Amino acid sequence: MSDVLFIKTSSLGDVIHHMPAVTEVRRNRPQARISWLVEEAFAPLVRLHAAVDVVIPVASRRWRWQPHRLASWRELKDFVVGLRAQPYDEIVDSQGLVRTAVMAKLARGRRHGYDAQSVREPPASRFYDVVHHVDRGLHAIVRNRLLTALALGHAPDGVLDFGLDRAGLASLEAPARAPYGILLHATARHGKEWPEQSWIDLGRMLSGRGVELLLPWGTGVERDRSARIAAALGRARVPDRGPLDAVARLIAGASFVIGVDTGLLHLAAALGVPLVGIFVGSEPGLTGPMGMGQIAVVGGKAAPPSAGEVVAALAGIGR
Repeated sequence: MSDVLFIKTSSLGDVIHHMPAVTEVRRNRPQARISWLVEEAFAPLVRLHAAVDVVIPVASRRWRWQPHRLASWRELKDFVVGLRAQPYDEIVDSQGLVRTAVMAKLARGRRHGYDAQSVREPPASRFYDVVHHVDRGLHAIVRNRLLTALALGHAPDGVLDFGLDRAGLASLEAPARAPYGILLHATARHGKEWPEQSWIDLGRMLSGRGVELLLPWGTGVERDRSARIAAALGRARVPDRGPLDAVARLIAGASFVIGVDTGLLHLAAALGVPLVGIFVGSEPGLTGPMGMGQIAVVGGKAAPPSAGEVVAALAGIGR
């Protein structure tokens, strides 16, 4: 049995983009023990992946915000001790940051990563024992799969499987819930946002479809925007904030998802939920949603779509 450690800590979209690579390892190494080091906020989602045996949470984001707390230094020490306690045959850092490369260096095993031409932060490549060249112009999912295949000695097989069970997750939602769609307006980058009025226009156009519209949120600002949009619509609701496994169950049960380029949109794609991706400030060819469900993408970098275009795209994929 081989022990493999993956390091992909954040952000949400990056974590989801790495999931098919992990599934592929399980197909090629059915007896392997697969561990995944991930930021603590995303650990509940990684635990849902059928191929992952061990999830190792890291609180690097929280530690950076609380550098003077003694508790942070104690947690960091415990993390390092725990990471070094388990030897690995192969370690794959698919994040490509100096921070994650240092984590790879702390772990015990042969370390793989992108070479200086492929990696996001070139100095990171100095921490790896073996480096691999992967074209930076490829989609993030393809890059993750190629790096993993090069590191572990198999060939990508073309099967796109995120290791998540939509039917199983959806069954954990309230079984009597009326049909609902999800509108994902929130994103960490202002340049990816679609205007609030456009969301209201879209919601009004969808009002005759017999579905409730849900507007999830992650920050106080996003919650207030969800509340304003919901107030302007008739049949809309702002759900409570929950951990990522609960959000995954909510998305799994949706009839459709419409959202900007944000991590939860990629989660919907991973679950196979019919979706429309709204692109405003990013390039769909590099980070667009990929999955086995019905997907439509409208807009593009510096080319925001109209609400009518989004509705037409939704009609085109059906439900």
